[in-house]
Amino acid sequence: MSYSVVISGTGLWTPKQTITNDELVESFNEYVLRYNERNADAIAAGEVQELGPSNSAFIEKASGIKQRYVIDKSGILDPDRLHPHIAERGDDELSIQAEIAVKAARQALDNAGLNAEDLDAVLVACSNMQRPYPAMAVEVQAALGMEHGWGYDMNVACSSATFGIQAGVDAIRNGSARRVLMVNPEICSAHLAWEDRDCHFIFGDVATAVILERKEDATSAKQWEVLGTRLQTKFSNNIRNNFGFLNRCDETGVGARDKLFRQEGRKVFKEVCPMVAEQISSHLADTEIAVDSVNRMWLHQANLSMNELISKRVLGRPASREEAPVILDDYANTSSAGSIIAFHKYNADLPVDSKGVICSFGAGYSIGSVIVNRIR
Repeated sequence: MSYSVVISGTGLWTPKQTITNDELVESFNEYVLRYNERNADAIAAGEVQELGPSNSAFIEKASGIKQRYVIDKSGILDPDRLHPHIAERGDDELSIQAEIAVKAARQALDNAGLNAEDLDAVLVACSNMQRPYPAMAVEVQAALGMEHGWGYDMNVACSSATFGIQAGVDAIRNGSARRVLMVNPEICSAHLAWEDRDCHFIFGDVATAVILERKEDATSAKQWEVLGTRLQTKFSNNIRNNFGFLNRCDETGVGARDKLFRQEGRKVFKEVCPMVAEQISSHLADTEIAVDSVNRMWLHQANLSMNELISKRVLGRPASREEAPVILDDYANTSSAGSIIAFHKYNADLPVDSKGVICSFGAGYSIGSVIVNRIR
């Protein structure tokens, strides 16, 4: 027997601190000034490349980002540090990633009208886990007070949330769970190379959560039935992060630039946009949903130009902000959480029988799309 599945609740945790583009540029340009002065002789000799300054207009034009939320502002804006202060916690303390996941999860549970004991499973899906094991999902399970069920972690970079939704949907449809919590605790500020002009403005921190449950069990006031899910991967090195446990086995590479986020932005734009547009279009066609009946697309929030191009290719015309909501101007790129933030903030206004697509895309390459219909 296969069960119908609904999204019955979502949650969003947002850090209290923000960094505007102007603040970020001031800090970055001070770093550049100090770097160039420190390496003046090597730059003159052609041994080291001189760094160029950044500016707010460039950042907004390149990405559409105006600010970002972060867990620690002071460390990021310190020109002598350029990464957040996040203290390690003892093994008997709740880890920071689990902590923000729990905050988003509790809001999602409240919105679904559920308690933690109603859940059967926890999936933590995000770009980077702060440790290999024990699984963050199992820690979240314990912190929520679940004395039963199971959990596991998964990483498909920026597509982790949509891949996590499909995993949860599959678990419910095959009968191994009745209700699944899928959480995306993204501390992106910790894996960003803030000293790199090409990417120092991209990411922010956040946590999102989604409750999936059998349609027959759901009682929440707002419900979105999952009509279909589709995943796609294609190997590419154009977005990569080589940090991992094997780094210490080759001391020559410790601290190298490739141990943090890096990308070939132009290549990513050129290659990913048509793939995403084609997946959404073919997914809708295979689900027998006409494009003109799609009320909203909650797209991955990485780059404004990418979202505009993808939505235009799907619709055959430019999309309005109502049809394709944008949150990256406020939140920046939050990796897997971006499309879920958009869905969380911009779905309540749609009436029953509205249809939409949640879609994320990123490193891998990876693409995930979830077609939903509002039933309550």
